[in-house]
Amino acid sequence: MVRYVALLRAINVGGHGKLAMRDFQRLCQEAGFEDVRTYIASGNAVFEADGSEAFIRDALETRLHAHAGAPIGVILRTGAEMASVVARNPFRDQPPNRVMALFTDTPIPGDPLEGAKGLADEKIVSGEREMFVFYPTGMARTRLRLPAEKTGTARNMNTVATLARMSTT
Repeated sequence: MVRYVALLRAINVGGHGKLAMRDFQRLCQEAGFEDVRTYIASGNAVFEADGSEAFIRDALETRLHAHAGAPIGVILRTGAEMASVVARNPFRDQPPNRVMALFTDTPIPGDPLEGAKGLADEKIVSGEREMFVFYPTGMARTRLRLPAEKTGTARNMNTVATLARMSTT
């Protein structure tokens, strides 16, 4: 079995897309995943499962859609991949709550600014299957929009580090 981290898109953000984490945990268990644990109410779960990433994603998205009545996107990473994201963070010297990893399953552009709109003082670095974004003044007033946000989901580095620990211990 492989330990995975599931990151849901658009859950419990801005008062819409509500999904109780106990329901998320139950749906993961119904999909046959083992040792399921959730972390904070923003759609994060760690579990063990057999099968390809595509098979696991489909099993979870199917259950989430049936439960919510609308599609909910799922980004999967292995525990090792999450640990690698923490290790590769190019902004390690910055406050972790101001650095986001934007996870996506679409190709990462070679130029991280490709298609970006509203860039002010933010710094963006392309990763392997994620982009790192540093918000020097925080995210509250940013106008930055990245094309990868349409299919991806972001977590700050505090959350990424916690999920990496949960998925590798």
